[in-house]
Amino acid sequence: MSSIDSKLRAFGELVRQGTIVPQPEWAPGRLKVGVDLGTANLVLSVVDAENNPVAGTSWRSTVVRDGIVVDYIGAVHAVRRMKEELEERLGQPLLRAATAIPPGVHPSNAKAIGHVVESADFELAEIVDEPTAAARLLGVQNGAVVDVGGGTTGISVLRDGEVVATFDEPTGGTHMTLVLAGARKISFEDAEAEKLNHGLERDVFSIIRPVADKMGRIVADFLADYPYVDTIHVVGGACSFKDFAAVLVSHTGRRVIKPVEPLLVTPLGIAMYDDGGQA
Repeated sequence: MSSIDSKLRAFGELVRQGTIVPQPEWAPGRLKVGVDLGTANLVLSVVDAENNPVAGTSWRSTVVRDGIVVDYIGAVHAVRRMKEELEERLGQPLLRAATAIPPGVHPSNAKAIGHVVESADFELAEIVDEPTAAARLLGVQNGAVVDVGGGTTGISVLRDGEVVATFDEPTGGTHMTLVLAGARKISFEDAEAEKLNHGLERDVFSIIRPVADKMGRIVADFLADYPYVDTIHVVGGACSFKDFAAVLVSHTGRRVIKPVEPLLVTPLGIAMYDDGGQA
């Protein structure tokens, strides 16, 4: 298992179990926080000064849709509650946080997401686009990062460690749920529960495969202008299906790498901002 996968597994256990890494194991320096305001999930991640996971929490929510805050007060209250929960676990205040947006989000919407973080009593450290945050954790220098979220599919192309192009398309996990709900003639909520049920994965994926194919075509069409990209790193909750990476390969003809805990890659990468060595 790679060191990145080990880090992701450790962070996943911290989130699911509601535990923290004991303070004697933290690297010296100030704790850093990432606030991921996703369409389906809000995730707060905490890392130490050397970017090792320390704590995290998540909450199912609909306060943000496709990078747009649709319930500002609800978003602020949710982030504030999650912040207080982690502060109680850690036994100290959390002061600064970064956040992220899908590529191509209008500046006014990006500003609103930053305001949510500040209104939840954080000092805003950074706003980064989601695939770039994922690339930060994955250490991608050359290639593409595809972040398949609840509302959008975002793509960043990197060359020599620099982001040279980004793109975002409003197709994500929510669209999978809508297709499943229509095919099964059930409510959106029941379809979402079925989509997340690992025991039903094979049957569910056979129904939502057209959405995965659309995502594959989106990525293939965008990367047609970047023939030097030979590796795609795919992250985000909507790519959690076992066969999703194979679909991406079939459309792009390129190598596809999917890390463990793909939902948690971007939240952890958001927290890994440069804190300037501040204590």
